[in-house]
Amino acid sequence: MKKVDMTNVKEAGESSRPRPGAYHCVIKMVEDVPEKEYLKVGYDIAEGEFKDYYTNLRKDHPDWAWSGVYVKSYKQTALPMFKRFCAAVSKSNGNFVFDGGAVNADEKSLIGKHLGIVLQEEEYYSNSGDKRTRLNVYSECPVDKIQEQRVPKLKALKEEVSSSDFVNYGMTAANEAEVPW
Repeated sequence: MKKVDMTNVKEAGESSRPRPGAYHCVIKMVEDVPEKEYLKVGYDIAEGEFKDYYTNLRKDHPDWAWSGVYVKSYKQTALPMFKRFCAAVSKSNGNFVFDGGAVNADEKSLIGKHLGIVLQEEEYYSNSGDKRTRLNVYSECPVDKIQEQRVPKLKALKEEVSSSDFVNYGMTAANEAEVPW
């Protein structure tokens, strides 16, 4: 084994992560991706046991760029969901208005704003083909409506895929890490 210096390394402890549910969150980052017609929204939990969870997670794992980040599409077909997002942010922040158009389309004005986010657990396959679970943003709501939100059950995979199925997609051990899911 090669020698490693652990002088300034903090020992890993028990880690807990947020569970599926509705959380009071704050928007930390917004990036417009106009060619794909979506906002890349970075958020974190604003209070309670998991306050600053994603900020702290990215400190320990800077390469986990999508932790606490999701996409909010403003394509024509997604406008009803985008309107729900805009309403949740507007209702959670007093007289603030973000409507993506007529009154306020400045995505940077969303930074620091509060909203309720419902997190759902879903199954996925890792690059190595292992089945795992993660949290994803299911929906948004005004902060004062968090307690009223329905939390969806686990979004299970519909069919089993074994690691040998990668061969059917032209995958080899050398390029398994490039699998997009």
